[in-house]
Amino acid sequence: MIAAHATEFAGLPVRDFSRKRRIVDPTGTIYRLSTDYDAEDPFTDLLSRFLEDPNAGRVPGLVIGAWQGDESDASSEPIVEALVAARETLGSLRALFLGDIISEENEISWIQQSDVTPLFEAYPNLEIFRVRGGSNLAIGTIRHENLRSLIVETGGLDAEVVRGIRSSDLPRLEHLELWLGSDGYGGNVTVADLEPILQGDQFPALVYLGIRNCEKADEFARALAKAPILERLEVLDMSMGNLSDEGALALAESPAVAGLDLLDIHFHYVSEEAVGKLETLGIKVNADDRQEPDDYGGETSRYIAVSE
Repeated sequence: MIAAHATEFAGLPVRDFSRKRRIVDPTGTIYRLSTDYDAEDPFTDLLSRFLEDPNAGRVPGLVIGAWQGDESDASSEPIVEALVAARETLGSLRALFLGDIISEENEISWIQQSDVTPLFEAYPNLEIFRVRGGSNLAIGTIRHENLRSLIVETGGLDAEVVRGIRSSDLPRLEHLELWLGSDGYGGNVTVADLEPILQGDQFPALVYLGIRNCEKADEFARALAKAPILERLEVLDMSMGNLSDEGALALAESPAVAGLDLLDIHFHYVSEEAVGKLETLGIKVNADDRQEPDDYGGETSRYIAVSE
């Protein structure tokens, strides 16, 4: 469950924009555009109002919230098209979050995304891109000189999205975060799908890798423990998944894990003993929010943090 909107993005505070407000402090604020459930006007009208402000061209980032009003199945495609059309106006845009939508507005797996690839061509100076919602999400092969952070949040990530990312040319990418989610909500990414990334040659600047909210966390942990990419990562983030002792001990036995600055596994199912073995590596370990498996008639289940 995602319960709160972003209050900070790209290191700057987020402020809501409405028809009654103007853009103030344009260079020091990220603006959030969102429609209410009962909004009569389409989201694109709100975006047009924002673009008419004389300071719109100085804003460094945008957070796009709910665009669907009372239509929970509305696609982001018109929003993407409108943002692409506004590329000349939004000349200072460096950060974009498409889908700052919380559970009371729409569950993550019900958010209807679209092909966001055109945004990268439209904004060659974009440094941070974050998207929430995996339904109909598409990311093709990207060639982008300035993208430093790519975050894809889903309750179930389609492997085609990963295949598009892994074939991309992103020489400055430092932060890659993928919420793989559950197969019950369309998540079908395998270790093989990530293999070109795990080999360490695809993104030469990568220092943070997040394989988060993963229903097969132990399997991915075993693969990561032997992956060449681990030799140059500073942060490995496997939080929000169903990691158990099996995956944690595989990581603890990997010499490369000891070279990390941070191993983040918060929201996990790892025993205190196995966490202790990770902590003996001499690195910072975030093992907060330990979960207990659910027991149904003698069968246990370990759930990820965000699925539906």
